[in-house]
Amino acid sequence: MNTDPSEVLRLLDAASGPAARLAAAVYRASAHLHRTATAGVRRQLLALDAARYGGRGLSAQITRVSVADEPAALWGVEWATGSQVDARFRCVLTGHSDNVEAIATVKVDGRPHVVSTSGDGTMRLWDLATGDQVGTPFAGAAGMEVAAIATVVLDGRPCAVTLSNDRKARVWDLVSHERAEPVRVFRLPSRTSPWALTAVIVDGRPCIVTGTEDGAVQVWDLDTGQQVGDPLTGHTGQVSTVATTVIDGRPHIVTGSTRWRDGTVRVWDLTTGRQVCEPLTGHTADVNAVATTTIDGRPCAVTGAANGEVRVWDLATGQQVGEPLAHIRAVNAVATVVIDSHPHAVTVGWGGTVRLWDLTSSEQVGEPLDLDASRVDRMAITVVNGRPCAVTVGFDSHRTWELRVWDLSSGQQVGEPRAGHRLSVVGAATGEVGGQPLAVTGGGAVCLWNLTSRFHEAGCPAVGQESRKCL
Repeated sequence: MNTDPSEVLRLLDAASGPAARLAAAVYRASAHLHRTATAGVRRQLLALDAARYGGRGLSAQITRVSVADEPAALWGVEWATGSQVDARFRCVLTGHSDNVEAIATVKVDGRPHVVSTSGDGTMRLWDLATGDQVGTPFAGAAGMEVAAIATVVLDGRPCAVTLSNDRKARVWDLVSHERAEPVRVFRLPSRTSPWALTAVIVDGRPCIVTGTEDGAVQVWDLDTGQQVGDPLTGHTGQVSTVATTVIDGRPHIVTGSTRWRDGTVRVWDLTTGRQVCEPLTGHTADVNAVATTTIDGRPCAVTGAANGEVRVWDLATGQQVGEPLAHIRAVNAVATVVIDSHPHAVTVGWGGTVRLWDLTSSEQVGEPLDLDASRVDRMAITVVNGRPCAVTVGFDSHRTWELRVWDLSSGQQVGEPRAGHRLSVVGAATGEVGGQPLAVTGGGAVCLWNLTSRFHEAGCPAVGQESRKCL
């Protein structure tokens, strides 16, 4: 209570043992209020939060703490309503006053950071080690509705690229304190909304690829601000997803489109600016997700569609590999991972299951991982304790967004679900702070979660609930 909150927050990751980790989780829960509250108010908040999270003894200890220039607490907390807090929940990044629209991770000065955009018209940069906002918001982002965000390095400086519904791509210097304007603006020639964005290196130069609702695909040189070559034409429907790969040493992209007017998957050589092979056809519904991998030394893509079909494609020949894999219901996200030296794909979507596929044998591995959720929208792949894991964010039967971690080698869920977001989760990413893996989720808020299993000991609260302050 009597110490500067910023100093306390820096010490919380060193908490050892169930009691200390519970105290750390309680302190983080209202960190956005501790920063500006007096010591007396912090004492009241901490006592109330401790009781809400089931720590009545801790609440009584807090109440008895003496506070300089304040009388003894006039009341204690015996019981309070509210959900418990998971000790793996690190903190909420406070600052945004509206829903978060997009997030991306980046390294700045060698430290892990996350950049976020919000409906409040701001873009903000956060230090993941401290949970603090870095500098002021990027004022030049005011008023833009961001459809996608990516991070790149230009001239050795980390930058963020935003793709907005005003049909402009903007580049922001994440190191400079001059944040009134972006360092580069690209005006997309398309007259329809942008949907897809990715960063790629072409001929040694940093570039971005944009895809729009009318099927336009463009490549932009971030150094010169000019479009690279002519637009990549072929899609007649919305470009819904894009992924990068390398074929014969040259950068390529794989794009997927909606079925309404197209429904194809196309492969493009970014060095020549030409489409490779004929369009990959077969999907009879919207192509929602695409990921790239290598199977038996050959570059391949895995695509997921709205009807639950998962297809694998040989990108060198343009041929489908094996029969379609069935996810039963719509696939919202696809990721690839190597397990025991074999390429695998992870798919999630409607129906609340996670499915793991061995791409060498084209067979599902084990039983589907059941999330007891109506749908899963976001997924990221990471390593926890040396084992490949999937982090999924889904909408459960109680209309709450849950984050879950799955050990892909064993097919088992790691720990309990982390509940929290009540609004749609627009992004999930993974990173590492101090050697510990973490997940970053963005929706109604930006939240950090520690993924390490050492937090799973008995005595820690089991169900996570984030602070309800909208960022």
